[in-house]
Amino acid sequence: MKRHHLLLLLSFLCVLPLCLLNVWLRGFEARTAVHSSGNGDSNVTVLLWHWPFGVSLSLEGDVCWDFYRVPGCRLVNQHSMFPSADVVVFHNRELIQGIQKLPLDLPRPQGQRWAWMSLEAPANNGNLKLFANIFNMTITYRRDADVTIPYGKLQPKDAQEVVELVVEDAHLNKSSLVCWVVSNYRSKHKRSQVFKELSAIVPVKVYGRWTETPLLSNALLPSISSCYFYLAFENSMAKDYISEKLWRNAYQGGAVPVVMGPPLADYKAVAPPHSYIHVDDFASVKDLGTYLQQVAEDKKRYGAYFTWRNRWKVKLYTDWRERLCQICTRYSTLPQHKVYTDLQAWIDNINT
Repeated sequence: MKRHHLLLLLSFLCVLPLCLLNVWLRGFEARTAVHSSGNGDSNVTVLLWHWPFGVSLSLEGDVCWDFYRVPGCRLVNQHSMFPSADVVVFHNRELIQGIQKLPLDLPRPQGQRWAWMSLEAPANNGNLKLFANIFNMTITYRRDADVTIPYGKLQPKDAQEVVELVVEDAHLNKSSLVCWVVSNYRSKHKRSQVFKELSAIVPVKVYGRWTETPLLSNALLPSISSCYFYLAFENSMAKDYISEKLWRNAYQGGAVPVVMGPPLADYKAVAPPHSYIHVDDFASVKDLGTYLQQVAEDKKRYGAYFTWRNRWKVKLYTDWRERLCQICTRYSTLPQHKVYTDLQAWIDNINT
């Protein structure tokens, strides 16, 4: 009997390590699957050659996974990592200003991709003809970029976040019909011309350095929230160029945006229906001003511009690390041997 028990004990002790090993292997496979899902490459190293505008952020730990749940993505900024980097990212502003230079003197590893990154409108990017036949990737707000990094986007609300709004309440605490925040005012800009015509028809409250009434960051959204409408006028009329003027100032400020920038189709592609008013929808600025007055006087019509908030919320992109992590979600799907022979033409949307 004792011999039988001893044999059972020995058998159990022999099998136990195998069971434990099997459990460990399964757990390891699961963790590996999580970290390699989404891009097909479990290890993509992205080297940021210089920080945009000279403002550096911490890259300690697994930034992409810990903060943004992007797996298999390693962000580094040490130039010594150049030989092993899969992607090297260059921010355009510093290149154009001569603050940084492309490492053209270094032997470029086979298969390494160089990425051009900018959130500026074409008019503010400088002479990009200098960069012909250099870059393999574009990272910008354009929807047809290799990696699209918009200023903001819509996200569906979670079930617990969905609250049916009383549209008539959108009228509450409004004291100004139209407001605008502008610092870079140039009379030749189309937005300045529209503003001049509109302000002759309806009252427009203007904030910003141009009128010597700048708003502190903590006063921006509260000030806009007191307005029925906000002039989300872009300083450049460029494909897909829809900046924080829409996503943060108007949507998060709680005013209906009156937009001017890219064509109406570009707004329709990214913004909720009946959440904005496009200048191009009106035969004249006078017609636009009349419409704004009529809508502001009708609680139901005005409130209808906020019904999208029942199901959607706005996500802003403000952290360059989050933008860089998006490279890894696209890396395996991008052409390996793509080269921008004429980056300037692509940015200017010529023959694209």
